[in-house]
Amino acid sequence: MSYKYIEQVMASIDSYLRERDSVREEVIRVSRDIVRLSKQIILLIQFNNLDEAVKRAQELDSIVSSMISKLNEYPDILYSGLTYNAISEYVEAQLLLDIARNEPIRGFRELRIPPVPYLQGLGDLVGELRRLILEKIKVNDYSEAWRLFKVMETIYMSLSKLEYPEALIPGVRHKVDIARRIVDETLAFILDLESRSRLQESLGSARRVLEF
Repeated sequence: MSYKYIEQVMASIDSYLRERDSVREEVIRVSRDIVRLSKQIILLIQFNNLDEAVKRAQELDSIVSSMISKLNEYPDILYSGLTYNAISEYVEAQLLLDIARNEPIRGFRELRIPPVPYLQGLGDLVGELRRLILEKIKVNDYSEAWRLFKVMETIYMSLSKLEYPEALIPGVRHKVDIARRIVDETLAFILDLESRSRLQESLGSARRVLEF
């Protein structure tokens, strides 16, 4: 009996695994670039440098699109936690930019990504919106703070309606639980600081009347 066929099969498997390992290593490298660039965009948004954020977002679009295109031949890597984590960071940055520019929030089809990392990024977006709200309160822009809060609340309410098992939407339920706490705390925070601001304005007006 010849065992040559087994050697040929093993050689074929070895070649396949080498190729997959090479692709995986490339995804790890690109994922780091995606996460780094996403964080840069979020910081630019927080500092209200939207023009530069848009430029970086276009660069990020190209990187993510290229990665997903290459991974179409490797669906197990495309739909892995490694890739999902990077794409969710991308979603967070892109949607925060949409909101900061007061534009419609893009869906997963418009971003050309799988739906699960879109949901994951949407869940993380609630925390970034809180940071943006705090920046608006610092400059006494309560109108914009309330607009951002409404978006935050809508995201939370939409995500909380998804009643699917963890295996289908990994990590999303946990993000919803965190989002609920953030929404409640942010609402209390805005109400408290806005009431204090109005009180200070009233006291200032009364003082000016008395001085007059």
